Amino acid sequence: MTRVTLVTVAYNSAAVLPTLLASIPAGVDCIVVDNGSKDPGEIRDLAQAHGAEFIASERNIGFGRGCNLGAAQATTEFLFFVNPDAQLAPGAIEALLEAADAHPDACAFNPRLREGNGKVAFKRRSKLLPKAQWLPREAADADCELPVLQGSAIFVRRAAFEAVKGFDPKIFLYHEDDDLSLRLQADCGALRLVTGSEVVHLFGESTARSPRTAALKAWYMGQSRVYACRKHGMPNAFGNALIEALSKLLSPLTLLSARKRAKHLAFLRGVLAARQCADALKPFDAR
Repeated sequence: MTRVTLVTVAYNSAAVLPTLLASIPAGVDCIVVDNGSKDPGEIRDLAQAHGAEFIASERNIGFGRGCNLGAAQATTEFLFFVNPDAQLAPGAIEALLEAADAHPDACAFNPRLREGNGKVAFKRRSKLLPKAQWLPREAADADCELPVLQGSAIFVRRAAFEAVKGFDPKIFLYHEDDDLSLRLQADCGALRLVTGSEVVHLFGESTARSPRTAALKAWYMGQSRVYACRKHGMPNAFGNALIEALSKLLSPLTLLSARKRAKHLAFLRGVLAARQCADALKPFDAR
């Protein structure tokens, strides 16, 4: 019986999804969630061609809720949330299983993530954590405990994921991985890096690039920043986000680029939107 279900959430990702699906080894279940793509039939055909289960959402419900939708259909011991613009290296899942069996006190894991050019991508800090809890860069050189997980490839015990009720559905995009990490760590156990498992991630290639897409993502980044920082008790959540937004918008480099102006203006608007609806954004997992 398979121990792992890989869940990937696709949004207009037909160009990159085949590479991920082709890298999944035999004996691993796969669920593809289409998150309101323009052509869901194309995503469905790709899923079926690779023997994956296909689930469709009529609209884009956000990354975390898309992951929750797929996870709800899984029955295996482990869930592996992987972005559609990624590729598993040979033996990646086997190494994660070995680490999980060797560390029963840990509830979730990151493989070593590489960019398309081979450079290691290591998440050692978070806006939801004080600097004292950030890791040094050299921590990526060996297996270790992590303060937060990188959301592009999260390997988690299904029982732990269900115990914390999955991703917070109020976070549409950005910081949902940090939020999940902190709740897992508080309730279920340690988070670990597994350097013997590798996943190549083409950061930012899961959806087509355009100024409109960049602005939309930046808006959600601003909104999620304030909401998630408030939820986890970070001081001056709105003020710090506002200062960052204004400094980016007023940078000379921003003034010279129409794309950057649109992106950073959208980030500012997202921050302001989070303040305006603060009373409605009550934490999903209030303790």
